[in-house]
This record gives sequence, C-alpha cells and structure tokens, in this order.
Amino acid sequence: MTRIGTCVVVGASGALGSAITARLTARGHKVVAVGRDGGALAKLAANNPGVRPCVADIADDGSVEAIAAELDGPVQMAVFAAGLPVRGSADTIAPSALGAAVNLKAGGVLRLLHAVRDRLEPGSRFVAVGGSLGLEPGPLDAGPGTANAAVFNLMRQISALYGPRGITTHTIAPGPLDTPRLASIIASQAAEQGVDADQIRERYRAKTTLGRLPTLDEVAWTVETLLAPEAAALHAGVITVDGGTRHGVQ
Repeated sequence: MTRIGTCVVVGASGALGSAITARLTARGHKVVAVGRDGGALAKLAANNPGVRPCVADIADDGSVEAIAAELDGPVQMAVFAAGLPVRGSADTIAPSALGAAVNLKAGGVLRLLHAVRDRLEPGSRFVAVGGSLGLEPGPLDAGPGTANAAVFNLMRQISALYGPRGITTHTIAPGPLDTPRLASIIASQAAEQGVDADQIRERYRAKTTLGRLPTLDEVAWTVETLLAPEAAALHAGVITVDGGTRHGVQ
C-alpha cells in the first residue's frame, strides 16, 4: 500500500511538472512545488490543494537552502522535472549555452539532492526526468543530448550512494511529448533546416511505433507508480516512456 506523504517537484509549473503535481495531490500527497515563476506556482496551488509553492531557481545554488526551508518532515519522493530551454545543433549552439544546459539539468539534480537528502528515509524515491535524447541524440540535439546524458550518469552515481540506505533512484526517459515546449523546438528546427514545421512534427510522430506521441498524463502516471513499495525493484534503472521511439537494445 502506498503511503501518503510529502513530495518535492522541481519544475512544478511546467507542463510535465504540473501534470505530476496534479496526480500526486489528487492522491492526497502534499507537494512542495518548486519553480521560478511565483505567479504560476500560486495558480498551481489554487488549482491543487496540498501544494506549497517554493520560488527558487534550480540553476542557482541558492535553491538548495530555499527548498530545504520548506521541508518539515520526511520526503517520500523528490522529482526533478525542470525543462531545458537550450536547443540547436553543435554547429549553432553557443558553447556557453551548452554549459548552461548541463548546469540546469545535472547541476539541478544535484541541488535537489542536497536540498532533500537529510529528509530522505528508507522507502523514499529520488526521481529525475532525463529525456531520451541523452541516450539517442540526433544531429540537432547538442544541448538536451549532452545534458541528459550527464543526468543518466549522475543518477547512476546517486543510486550507488543511496541504494544501500533503502532510498531508491529512478530516471525517466520520455520521448517527445505534445507540449508548447515541443512546438517551440519544432519551430527552431524547421527554421534551421528550412522546412515546414508540419514536416518536423510528422517526423517526431513517425519515430514512434505506437503511432502517436505519449501524453503528459502517461508520464505523470509513471512517476506516481514509483511510490508503490514494489517499485523498489526498479532502483537505478532508466524507465523509457516514449511510445517506442527509442530503438537501441541495452
């Protein structure tokens, strides 16, 4: 039976973070919702009883103290679901932007860990949404490909540190989801390649063997199921939620 407790969601006001937060609060969990936009967090809290807004920039070390200050008991689950605004190929991305991508994703995961580690206990879950581009990047994915690869590596390290304490780690690798962020990425790629945006969108859909892109709620459901006691057996693994986009066998 899943316990009811406190969860922390970083990137809570984003499309995926909002879906995760809504699922967790609907099941009775309290959620410390972390994000940079105080207005968006306030709206999230108004629509989801049980949300405690925490305005913090996970790309900054000050977020560690800001998140920790909102915690007054054990943390059942901590989720890193912050999106990555950096995009472009190795030919077009600024080197500093690549560093910013790694700082946000890998550095953000580490900041979340430092904020909650004293509140984790046996049975707690530490979860990062890494993105499948870290496993199978394309030629236009310098930022997300590099940053998410770093997340997979870091999460494996964290699993070795915390697994013996009964704290399990889980990395989720969703494929492209039909969100405003994807629409922005598609527009950028279309401009770079000089083609129509609908062509790029169809390429994303055609890569799946499901025949459609996964939904936000399907990924949020995956996160929620990790709270079940039986999910401990998934410790240190990468859970692919991409509708069959990934083709590698590992």
